[in-house]
Amino acid sequence: MRLGVNIDHVATLRNARGEAYPDPVRAAEVAVAAGADQITCHPRLDQRHIRFSDLPGLRAVSPVMNLEMAAVDQMFEQALDIGPDWACIVPERREELTTEGGLDVRLAQLPRMITALRAEGIKVSLFVDPDEAVVRASAALGADAVELHTGAYGKARGDAVVYELERIERATAAGVEAAIAVHAGHGLTLDNTTAVAAIAAIQELNIGHALVADALFLGGLGAAVRAYKDCIAAARKA
Repeated sequence: MRLGVNIDHVATLRNARGEAYPDPVRAAEVAVAAGADQITCHPRLDQRHIRFSDLPGLRAVSPVMNLEMAAVDQMFEQALDIGPDWACIVPERREELTTEGGLDVRLAQLPRMITALRAEGIKVSLFVDPDEAVVRASAALGADAVELHTGAYGKARGDAVVYELERIERATAAGVEAAIAVHAGHGLTLDNTTAVAAIAAIQELNIGHALVADALFLGGLGAAVRAYKDCIAAARKA
């Protein structure tokens, strides 16, 4: 299972003071050196964390670059210009603090964008709720993968944890049946990643906020990346 490290919150910290530090490109280098399989970033249209000017540097240091993007022409053009390995199309609302819920796969522009991105050699994933019908619809659109939104699972407590995990498992099975790759992310922490990482058919986890926050307590970003890699490895061996 691959670990994608989302370095958006490094940029959030930089932008809070209007300084050039900490540099998200340097953070990406540290994450890769510690074992991150790919770098994930989400340049929102308001550039509240990752800026468009960060993208060339991030592309240069990413063994695999996963560019999260809104389904709008401005971001579509950025993706074509940067040429990431993956373009993960996500919903985006200006007023939200973080991505809330999965993408509406009925958006009229999706077929055009998916076709054009793939024609340029960019693999496409759709960030969707863990819903079997939505996963099947994503496969029908020609996406290479779905990334299951695990936010509800991350927030669940008590019996709801089992319910949300079962939703993820069923959506993953639907992806396998539809011959589409399955990734997952959002709200994952060292406390809840194990159960998701143990789902054999999920190929990739993208983790950002908790990993960057844990760096404060685990001895740095590299140590946090290694902790999540170890967590994933242990889940796969269980």
